[in-house]
Amino acid sequence: MKLLKPVMDSVLARNPNQPEFHQAVQEVLETLEPVLERHPEWVKAGIMDRLVEPERQIMFRVPWVDDNGNVQVNRGFRVQFNSAIGPYKGGIRFHPSVNLSIIKFLGFEQIFKNSLTTLPIGGGKGGSDFDPKGKSDREIMAFCQSFMTELSKHIGADTDVPAGDIGVGGREIGFMYGQYKRLRNEFTGVLTGKGLGWGGSLARTEATGFGLCYFMREALAANGKSFKGATTVISGSGNVAIYAAEKATEFGAKVVAMSDSNGYIYDANGIDLKLIHELKEVKRARIKEYVTVHPEAKYVEGCRNIWDVKCDIALPCATQNEIDEESAKKLIANGTWAVGEGANMPSTNQAIAVYQNAKIIFGPAKAANAGGVATSALEMSQNSQRLEWTFEEVDAKLQQIMKSIYNAAASAAEEYTGDKNNLVAGANIAGFVKVAKAMYAQGIV
Repeated sequence: MKLLKPVMDSVLARNPNQPEFHQAVQEVLETLEPVLERHPEWVKAGIMDRLVEPERQIMFRVPWVDDNGNVQVNRGFRVQFNSAIGPYKGGIRFHPSVNLSIIKFLGFEQIFKNSLTTLPIGGGKGGSDFDPKGKSDREIMAFCQSFMTELSKHIGADTDVPAGDIGVGGREIGFMYGQYKRLRNEFTGVLTGKGLGWGGSLARTEATGFGLCYFMREALAANGKSFKGATTVISGSGNVAIYAAEKATEFGAKVVAMSDSNGYIYDANGIDLKLIHELKEVKRARIKEYVTVHPEAKYVEGCRNIWDVKCDIALPCATQNEIDEESAKKLIANGTWAVGEGANMPSTNQAIAVYQNAKIIFGPAKAANAGGVATSALEMSQNSQRLEWTFEEVDAKLQQIMKSIYNAAASAAEEYTGDKNNLVAGANIAGFVKVAKAMYAQGIV
């Protein structure tokens, strides 16, 4: 990392106590050296020095009143990382763990992910340390309205278009969109993940999970494998996990385990996805309730233990760094031959090294889970044209995008590393080259 060591040293020095951001930058920088050796003009123009520095970081106070009449104060964030190829695009996360480091790592990843989609969108991310769990609808509305009152000053349909993420679903998007419209008196595509009937897109809910399986289908096929008959473990039980499980099952896989933040369920007969839909999307219940309907299944406390379950394919769809080196070694020892990341950065850099040393098929997050943001961009297109496409139209476009992402990553991997299966390097390089060309053409800005 001769050319890029000074960049990494600068990131560490200028962004202390931001481990997630450091991790995300290091993972990318480790793969880009051969690209910059071919493009000394990019080095001279400081492309990497500028790429690791957000164009804008916004942090703000979010006061709101709870149901007991008490004033609560949370912290809001929006990091507008890079707009070289289009308006900032990236989700909003509501979770107690949210801090500047997490938002910056997510925004940095989003630059490359959005570039890979083939659509004109830049990288950004936002959120708050607000926890929607256990809050009433009125409290969530009060928080969302206060959050959007400040955020509305910094976003717009051609500036920055947020979406949902952990803790931000249709309800939260609705409250935020209503407040934006009230403040600006504009009905525009400023948020994606909107409800059907007021600017939302069919297939958006399913997009990240479906897209993960479309990407992995390509990666598996390139290695003479498929989902058919493969025992599969999926962490999480939110939108990404549920629809990944649905599509993997449609492709012939047998999904035997899923989780939430408390623990995981194991059903040797295959997970009852209809029940998971009901528990998580209707009742908002904990996943342990599954065993009250299926007593033959097993519930285990501790969600990280899910990677002890033997499987052919692992699809981590919960949160960042959920698979560490030890868990990765367990997967390999248990015979896992493919890992596809549905969450953002769910594997540590050490875990990724374990996958690569074992030569398993690995779909990295910025490529494999790009279906969500790709469909958000399709929602933006529909909003701009005042059109609504059918589910089948959106799904067909999503399948083509995920196929293009796999081909771009595999092609870049082959060109720069000689190994088409090194999709970590391939995804980073393919995403980076497009952004670097745009930044170079636009001058020192």
